[in-house]
Amino acid sequence: MANIKFGTDGWRAVVGKDFNEENVALVTNAIGKYVFENFGIYKPIIIGYDPRNMAKEYSMQCAEILANVGFKVLYSDKVIPTPVLAYNAKLLDACAIMFTASHNPPEYLGMKFIPDYAGPATSDITDEIVANIGQSIMKCVKGKLIYTDFSKNYFKHIRTLIDFQRIKDYAPHIIFDGLYAASIGYFDKLLSDRGIEYDSIHMYHDPNFGGGMPEPKPQYMSEMMNYVKNHEKYVGFANDGDSDRFGVVNENGEYVTPNEIIGILLMHLKKHKKLNGSIVKTVAASLMLDILAEKLGVEVIETPVGFKHVGEAMRKYNPIIGGEESGGLSIQGHIPEKDGILANLLILEAMAYENRTLVQLQNELHKFVGCSFINTRVDKRLNNVDEVKPVLEEFSAMEEVAGFKISKKDFKDGVKLYLEDNKTWILVRPSGTEPLLRIYIESDLQTKIDKISEKVK
Repeated sequence: MANIKFGTDGWRAVVGKDFNEENVALVTNAIGKYVFENFGIYKPIIIGYDPRNMAKEYSMQCAEILANVGFKVLYSDKVIPTPVLAYNAKLLDACAIMFTASHNPPEYLGMKFIPDYAGPATSDITDEIVANIGQSIMKCVKGKLIYTDFSKNYFKHIRTLIDFQRIKDYAPHIIFDGLYAASIGYFDKLLSDRGIEYDSIHMYHDPNFGGGMPEPKPQYMSEMMNYVKNHEKYVGFANDGDSDRFGVVNENGEYVTPNEIIGILLMHLKKHKKLNGSIVKTVAASLMLDILAEKLGVEVIETPVGFKHVGEAMRKYNPIIGGEESGGLSIQGHIPEKDGILANLLILEAMAYENRTLVQLQNELHKFVGCSFINTRVDKRLNNVDEVKPVLEEFSAMEEVAGFKISKKDFKDGVKLYLEDNKTWILVRPSGTEPLLRIYIESDLQTKIDKISEKVK
């Protein structure tokens, strides 16, 4: 038995090594025991899987185990994005298990538990599941295993959130990079069902993700970015392996940062959808969002890094939008879980409402905020986890960095240092799974970034 741990988004391991039949059975029984003890045997459990290697086979093993002990199990009849399964958990008042490793390398697979509130399981829940490992529940009644198409419920809901007719009338030029991911058959179908035309590439499921990574970052979207550069006024969209994250490319073929996307959508949702409330962001998200929120009269709720914290705050505060710098967001009226499909559709809707290109929306955002920000991240590998605490203590004691005085410190997730120019900050936080420090730096000038990065190294 492997040392099974649940990280910020479930348990993940390499297929054929720690991710094997024995460990899948252990985790399945641990989840089943949690559901039984907290909700009873009649709580439905829904199960889905993304395109990864062996995801279908292991998810079926999980479904059969749970049905055999008495649960009613609704099993996805095809590859499904995480947000689609999560929405159905809320709609059907069910607990969900998603077989995915999100944006991890292709050799990984994982199990993500989604409670009936449709967001990431909080630490108290995953701690209870881990404590259950090695235990099982007695068979109670005769269970059921039912193949289910979860897409129809999700599509119906998305059509209440997005003005597809306005997008169609705006007639944007769209290139969708399927990126071999779970959003194939979902994002494209939502467009085509409403008569919205698009071009596409990489529109089939591949467990090796084309030899790249299932992550919508520039280095893995180069073909789409070149397509945009060679075609007039195209915008590009992609999602990660399980489609809870988004990747957006503007008409110049440039990657649009998640911070900018969240900012553009906050303005759109407040102005055009008349939504009221706060914005939830992580401590690693851009200061631009704080400035934007202040100008819009919107309260900022800041959380530690990880969407489980964002999702928890969304359930508590019902904000206009909640998002993180790594490409996940959701909005009021949806679910407290990342949804990359919805994010892409919202950008098209914002462009349509404003009758502007994405580049124009970016420029208007920066003009409204009053400046632009540059972000970078330095990963510092340590010899062992015992080195983490002394380094954090060293940063905590700092009064200046590279000649810049520190004006404020924050300790909600590692150590965050705000510099006296009010436009520069440094966040040092440990990885939750390995002896690694993640050092985020943001400023309004590249010269400051370079000077601080050199000092940090």
